[in-house]
Order: sequence, then structure tokens, then C-alpha cells
Amino acid sequence: MRSGVNHAAHYIGGEWRGGTSSATADIINPATFESLGTIALAEQADVAAAVDAASAAFPQWRRTPPQERIQYLFHFKQLLHQHADEIARITTVENGKTLVEARAELQRGIENVEVACGIPMLMQGYNLEDVASGIDELMIRQPLGVTAAITPFNFPAMIPLWFLPYAIACGNTFILKPSERVPLTARKLFELLHATGLPKGVVNLVVGAKSAVDALLEHPAVRAISFVGSSGVARYIYSEGASHGKRVQCQGSAKNHVVVMPDADLDMTAKIVSDSAFGCAGQRCLAVATAITVGQASSTFPSALVDVVSRIRVGNGLDDGVGMGPVITAESRSRILGLIDEGIRDGGRVLLDGRETDPAAAGHFLKPTVISGIAAASRLTTTEIFGPVLSLREAGSLDEAIEIIAANPYGNAASIFTTSGAAARKFRYDAPTGNIGVNIGVAAPMAYFPFSGWKDSFLGVLHGQGRDGVEFYTDKKVVVERWPREWSRKF
Repeated sequence: MRSGVNHAAHYIGGEWRGGTSSATADIINPATFESLGTIALAEQADVAAAVDAASAAFPQWRRTPPQERIQYLFHFKQLLHQHADEIARITTVENGKTLVEARAELQRGIENVEVACGIPMLMQGYNLEDVASGIDELMIRQPLGVTAAITPFNFPAMIPLWFLPYAIACGNTFILKPSERVPLTARKLFELLHATGLPKGVVNLVVGAKSAVDALLEHPAVRAISFVGSSGVARYIYSEGASHGKRVQCQGSAKNHVVVMPDADLDMTAKIVSDSAFGCAGQRCLAVATAITVGQASSTFPSALVDVVSRIRVGNGLDDGVGMGPVITAESRSRILGLIDEGIRDGGRVLLDGRETDPAAAGHFLKPTVISGIAAASRLTTTEIFGPVLSLREAGSLDEAIEIIAANPYGNAASIFTTSGAAARKFRYDAPTGNIGVNIGVAAPMAYFPFSGWKDSFLGVLHGQGRDGVEFYTDKKVVVERWPREWSRKF
């Protein structure tokens, strides 16, 4: 996709199709401003066609034994490994992250495919004989029907794979609506899914904006919606989806904290926090946004951190030695700069200033910024920046640090760096977030654990990945049976 308008942007019913709308979106490499092409966006009629295809495929797919369903996923996993470098390069070109980050992202997605291949065991129910005399009871799990996911720009390979493998392994059919900013990675994933020989209509792809989202939310045949994005949009998706009777899970924004205790290994902590804050240019829901130094760490950690961060090379993610790529759009860059300026006006002291970049360089580049002393009420303290900015705050004790975390409306993740088992246990016990790290910067759950999140970071009950994924994509049916002996003697 290099020139002109690609009207065959949607994969519906086993074939690539054009859209019914004249609306288009440009795909731009954020590191070079190179045009990667223009796509025709899906509208309500295109979504309806995808739902029709998924609905038509569901009855037969549901009746396909789980052991047969997962054979397609085994093949898909093999193809993902074979095309891993190609997929990573596509992700880097359209998203901006480094090749190392893109490869790691895809690997985490592949791990979800692996877990979903265990569906013959994961989807099993349970039973009990003689719940009353001669009466047996069992619980079985059955697929929902047509399911859908709406995914963001920052992990175009991994996040769709949080949902798609579990959905189809459980016997559902599936529609993906990826971010229109980064549709090329999703397209490649679906080309590989097509190569597995999956029956037509089991998986479908529609690339669109808000009108496509609304069509999915409103369509009566769509049983479940998964979403990852900002909390504002998550609340909209959750309320609209629920009002139309759908099962909904929404991963929202984050403001992740790390606590650096006085006994922490200084060099290791500085390196890990740097990677956690500035990996993927800070554009990830598990990025560290605030480091809270406790006691003596307030005088030793900042300089150690700045020393590490100042060595990060910013540039095109395809180039060797680059440690951080651009942010996704000019609007994102302007918003991040505005938040830094606002934080300085609120009393912040810049320890490392990333606002100045080469004016002759193409790309939406920012360098890492480290800033301390920001007021607790500043928007830089409370707002998800989603960019390469790390704030430093001080606390007199671990209790005070936990209070700072608790005061934030988000509850996605938090980590502690310490050599004290007692401090680590207290933090694990009291910190009000869904993902906890101990001497870990980005507490990203493995595929067989749920990707948790609390407070304004998550809306719903069942999270993505692992057993939660299986629970989300199935309905429980309880069967109570009696078979009197005298009946059996009649046959």
C-alpha cells in the first residue's frame, strides 16, 4: 500500500473487499512522514456485511470440535513465527516504535495464540452426580456467537491477539476494528489467518473510525465487545455496548507509578525505570509515568536516572542503535509539549529537557523528559501523558508513597524497587492497582494470566488473556438431569 486509495481494506467473509464510503484515512510513517497509502474507511454498511458473514459462519464453526478449531491456531502460530521480522518491520514503519520493541510485542501476541491452543482443557466445565437422588448436574461452556474487538494504535500486533485467539478457539466468530492510524499490521495478520484455511466468515476485519465503532455497538447480532484505549472512550464503549445488551470489557487509561525505596539497587533500578518510562516513546498503558522516591532515594536516584536516560538515542526505529522512536502524530507531540509546559508553570523543575529536537529532522520526535517538583494538582501529575515524560515525586515513607498512588483515579499498574521482603509484601498487599511489579518496571502479565486493571483503568468484570478470556467468550449453561431406571427399560 504505497499510493492511491486502497478500497480493499476490509476482510469480510473470507475475501478482501472495498468499502461503501468515500471517507478515507492517510497512513503516515511517524518517523519519516512518508505516505504509506490511503485507505477507504468502513461505514455502517461495511460493518453490517462483516456481521452478516460472521453470523453465517457461526453455526458450523460452533459445531466444529475444539480440537479441530485449534489446528488453525497452531498453523497461525507457525506462520507468525515465519513472518515475524516482516510483521515487526510493518509495525515499526506505521507505528514508529523500534524493531526490538516491535519484535517483543509480536512475541507477547504469539504467547496468547499458544494459550488459546489449550482450549480443549480451558473450556471444560464440571459436573456432580447425585445432587439429589438419581439427579445429576453439570455446567458446560458454550460460545456466544459474533464477537468484536476495537484496538488502539500503540500495539497493532499484540492487542488484537489478546482477544482473537480466545474468541475463535471458544467457537465464536470475530470482527476486528483496528486503529485506522495503523491498519497495515492488522492486514498482515489477516493475510496469515487467511492462509491457514479458516472457514469463511470466522474472522473479519473492518478498518474504520467512530461510525464503524457505533455500528458494532448497535448491531443486535454482536454479542460481546472488547476495547483498549483511553478511559473517556472506554466509558462510551462500555455504556453504549451495555445499553445494547452486550458483554463488554474495556481497558482504559493509566498513570502508572514506581516506588524507589532507599535500599533499592540504584543502577538496576535506574536502568529498568528508564526502559519502563521511555520504551515505545511512553505510548503504552503500562508505561511508568511517575517515580516516587522514598527517603534517601530522593537524593541519589534522580541523578542516576538522568544519567541513564540521557544516553537514549532517539530516531527512526528501523535504524540500529535507536532506543526510542517518534510519537504517533503531530497532534500527540503538541499535546505532550503543552503538558510539559503546564507542569513547569505548576512548579516543575526540568532535570532533562526533551522538548528541543533537530528542526530539520522529519518525524514526530521528542526526546525523553524528566521533571520533578510538580504540584500534586497539576495536570501533568493526574493526566495520562502517553508520551516520553517521567515525573519524579518524593515521599517520606512507603505508606505516603502508597497514598500518592491511591489518590490517582487510575489503577492499571504500580511497581516497587526494594531489597526488603517486608516492604515488597506490604506494597503488593496495599497498592490499589490491578498489576503489581516487584523489582519489575513493566508488570505485563504473561498470556496465561489476566491483564488486570482497576478503578478508571478498566470497565468490566473479566479481563483479557488466559482464563478470563475463556470466561468472557463463553456462556455457562447448567444442566440438571434425571434418568429413572424404569424409563431406560422401555427401550
